[in-house]
Amino acid sequence: MPLAPESFQALDDSLSRLAAESILAQAGRDDGLIPSYSLLGEMRERCTDEPALRDAIAAVHGLIDKRLDAAQPFDEPTLAELRRLIGWLPEALEAAKAGRAPAPFAGETAAPAAPAAAASAAEAEHAPADVMLELHFAENQELLTEFYAEAVDHLQQIEAALLVLDQRPDDPEALNSIFRSFHTIKGNAGFLGLVPMQTLAHEVESLLDLARNRELRLTPAIITEILRSRDALQQLTQQIAMALEKGHLPSTIVPVSHLVVAVKALARGDAPTAPAAPTPVAPKPAPAAAPVVPIASEAPAAATAAVAPAPETAPAAATTSAANAIENQASAKATAGGQTVRVNTEKLDSLMDVVGELVIVQSQLIESARGICDDGSPMQRNVAQLSRIAKELQHTAMSLRMIPIKPTFQKMERLSRDLARNFGKKVHFQVSGEDTELDRTVVEEIADPMVHMVRNALDHGLELPDVRVASGKSEQGTVHLSAYHQGSNIVIELKDDGRGIDPDKIFKKAVEKGILAPNASLTREECYALIFAPGFSTAEKVTAVSGRGVGMDVVKRNIEKLRGKIEITSEVGKGSTFKIKLPLTMAIIDGLVVRVGADKFILPSTSVQMAMRPTKDSITTVHGTGEVLELRGKILPLHRLHRRFGIPADATQPWDGIVVIVEHSGRVSALLVDEMVSKQEVVIKNLGAFMQGLPGVAGGAILGDGNIALILDPASLLQAAAA
Repeated sequence: MPLAPESFQALDDSLSRLAAESILAQAGRDDGLIPSYSLLGEMRERCTDEPALRDAIAAVHGLIDKRLDAAQPFDEPTLAELRRLIGWLPEALEAAKAGRAPAPFAGETAAPAAPAAAASAAEAEHAPADVMLELHFAENQELLTEFYAEAVDHLQQIEAALLVLDQRPDDPEALNSIFRSFHTIKGNAGFLGLVPMQTLAHEVESLLDLARNRELRLTPAIITEILRSRDALQQLTQQIAMALEKGHLPSTIVPVSHLVVAVKALARGDAPTAPAAPTPVAPKPAPAAAPVVPIASEAPAAATAAVAPAPETAPAAATTSAANAIENQASAKATAGGQTVRVNTEKLDSLMDVVGELVIVQSQLIESARGICDDGSPMQRNVAQLSRIAKELQHTAMSLRMIPIKPTFQKMERLSRDLARNFGKKVHFQVSGEDTELDRTVVEEIADPMVHMVRNALDHGLELPDVRVASGKSEQGTVHLSAYHQGSNIVIELKDDGRGIDPDKIFKKAVEKGILAPNASLTREECYALIFAPGFSTAEKVTAVSGRGVGMDVVKRNIEKLRGKIEITSEVGKGSTFKIKLPLTMAIIDGLVVRVGADKFILPSTSVQMAMRPTKDSITTVHGTGEVLELRGKILPLHRLHRRFGIPADATQPWDGIVVIVEHSGRVSALLVDEMVSKQEVVIKNLGAFMQGLPGVAGGAILGDGNIALILDPASLLQAAAA
């Protein structure tokens, strides 16, 4: 099947960037090594349907892969091969566009300098492992569904436990957890005839069995190889997911033979050589890229498939039989208790919509009953009972959407480890609050900003070990990722002890780029805000990870999409702290209904501290600040809500109305309203494009009397009022 026109355009763009990297590249230096690897990986993926292009690109990609695995810079043969490929590709692309076969690539990768008899024998021995997954979809669909759900769970456990072992190689609990997970995957894959998964999982299981028996000690190199094997299993699992979701059977081979060879070598005690993968159709991810994200199930079902004994090929694994796998599955069932079920998220969203409408109708019934019935009447009692049931149903429905942020934090920990190895830095990555539960939508939207922030912290924030030692720090840097609730916010905090952010450097860079005038005057916070400008970067050189000025722009855009904000504190030489503060984004919130003139507004009750009628003596006017309220020895700015929205009010003097004390992000202010009406649960409704982004307004709600009230956003409301 010929390539699509957009694929040729993307290949042309990648070729231009690759040519630029090759011009600057020099033998003996690693400048351009990682970008070239990433670009070749992208191009190879786009050329899946053009074997001539794919194979030529893959050959050079494999050469650079070897340099990276050995932590070596460019050498003359690799650089010459890269430039030979760049010279061949333009005519080859033109031939492919015209539907002609490109001229053969006159590279030298087909003739390796060293004898390859042993390698060829090893590849021949393991050739059967590099085969397409045979799913036998018609008869195995139900079993594959259960296998996929359990495999996702096991792969997450494997990654988490490996990250623990990277810090504590002798942790028996983590080691046993990984062994059980690989053993279960091997047994189930063998039962379903998933040859690549069974073969690879079996070899890793044998390696782990040596570690469990203290015949082998896990090293960073061994852990890295197990992580690569885990990623390959994940790619195979994703092929099963695509088949289950869209009915498309796998059409690409995920190579595992090179991993099997590497794992066997490690089990023999040989030094790791990180053999390059045979030319695959499914490319291996670049080392600087984020790890492949699993299609996570919010409530994985316990597997119920029987497990048949897998063929044993190594004596070290002979003691691990299918009976153990059945026992493991039985314990998993006992833990789960058969109480979990996978539910399509569309059904959860539909349930939330229905519950929202129920809450609206309940409010209207309460309003109607109040007007026609006396207190204590049967009608009032029935409505009160309905309110209690609706409230319980609402909380249950909302809790179904809540998922812990732990899997996302785990991916960041893995990303940190991989990047630290690529940068040659030593990092201690800490997490806390990973059990904090957030709305599913928030967890999905926050993942991308967190990737950019972690990359930024490791690339720009932390120094190299020798630089840290010279400045009096330990050679190992610390990055701490945490999540916690603070008032009405959910806070995700990323803190490092690196070089910090120099506002003067940011200012000079902004002047150089023409963003600021040389005589501009900015506060420290305003200087920090410049790093979120599109295209702005303080990096000295562009790498595959950072330097193009797009990452932090993505962070800001996604945070604002969730109506949140990001705060930065930093000290040069000491480190930086990024705080993402997200407001309550549930579909149903507790609100305080207030009246200003003929209009009603809703304040989120989590932002309201108290409401009071002030005395005349507590209100004063400060020159340059405006009206303030003295409350228990503190001076709070006073904002009149009717002035903010330009509407008439009944209370022209503060002591004639009600002052509501609101708090957001540690700032406390006072809002003047005419009257407090009630406290009730309201359903957030989108106001549409016409009022989208209106400062101070988060949405709308239908009240019990059928009228519409605006839901206020304290953060933007107070900012606009102060301005």
